[in-house]
Amino acid sequence: MSVRSCLTSCLLTMTVLLTAANSSESAEPLKKGDRIVFLGDSITQAGAGPNGYVTLVRKALDDKLPDLGIEVIGAGISGNRVPNLEARLDRDVIEKKPTVVVIYIGINDVWHSLNGRGTPREEFEAGLKRIIAKINDAGARVILCTPSMIGEKTDGSNPLDPMLEHYAATSRKVAVDTNAQLYDLRRRFLTHLRDHNPENAEKNVLTTDGVHLNAAGNGFVRDCMLEALGVYASEQRQLLRHVVLFKFKEDVTPAQIDEVVDAFAHLPGRIDTIVDFDWGTDVSVEGKSAGFTHGFVVTFRDAAGRDAYLPHPAHQEFVSIVKDRLEDVLVFDFNTSH
Repeated sequence: MSVRSCLTSCLLTMTVLLTAANSSESAEPLKKGDRIVFLGDSITQAGAGPNGYVTLVRKALDDKLPDLGIEVIGAGISGNRVPNLEARLDRDVIEKKPTVVVIYIGINDVWHSLNGRGTPREEFEAGLKRIIAKINDAGARVILCTPSMIGEKTDGSNPLDPMLEHYAATSRKVAVDTNAQLYDLRRRFLTHLRDHNPENAEKNVLTTDGVHLNAAGNGFVRDCMLEALGVYASEQRQLLRHVVLFKFKEDVTPAQIDEVVDAFAHLPGRIDTIVDFDWGTDVSVEGKSAGFTHGFVVTFRDAAGRDAYLPHPAHQEFVSIVKDRLEDVLVFDFNTSH
């Protein structure tokens, strides 16, 4: 095997492992006596009602894992944003002595920008990091969900889609930076709606108003949360992983690198053949990275999805941003079961 082939193999392995560490596929098994807190806004507050997703998760765990005695607690409050979660974290989460905390937040941080009461993206990121650190310090692990939707249209025409995708990308970054488990709820919603909203309706598929869950939506989120908790995995299927590794030129600034990462992280919201996305920086201790610092894994249902992605205008726009900043790039595609 050539040195370059060996390097490619090692970096590929590192990147795939990094990806798995931040996906629902790597969910830790639930154990006896686990106490799960669902922390969020009005979606989670309603989720704790008789037919809400939190209650449905509790019933499913009682049915599927009756011997574990798992406790499920809803901690959602209407109108909450990240600063509100941080302010009540001790009372509503830490004092409950959880072992697992599922954070489903971000809708109001974006939605309330319409009336001047949103959360600036920098504060959103910093607040999430502080919340996760405090939960970890209390001995619990975090499952961080990306914010789902504000409008159910599938063609990108919901007015807040671009801003919401920015915040979803920030949540993905926070998961990597804090080593929290990520559950990309936004990607799950988008994928489901592309298959189940042929009329491009603004609401009434999974929600009553484009945000708050109806009966179908609560059932859908229940299944998503059970998947995130590792109770059962999504349907087995063959997927194509598209692995990309970047080595930046020496004169490229950190701000320019951040621009590349941000632009790459926005592609899942712009190209519908992408079914999952993860990225991270090299953390290998072997000293064999050869200057490659950033790894990305883009997942497609099949080769046709990748083939549609490569010439897509959004991808070509990204290429125009990154191409003059790279000293080298490695690309490796492989098929795997999900």
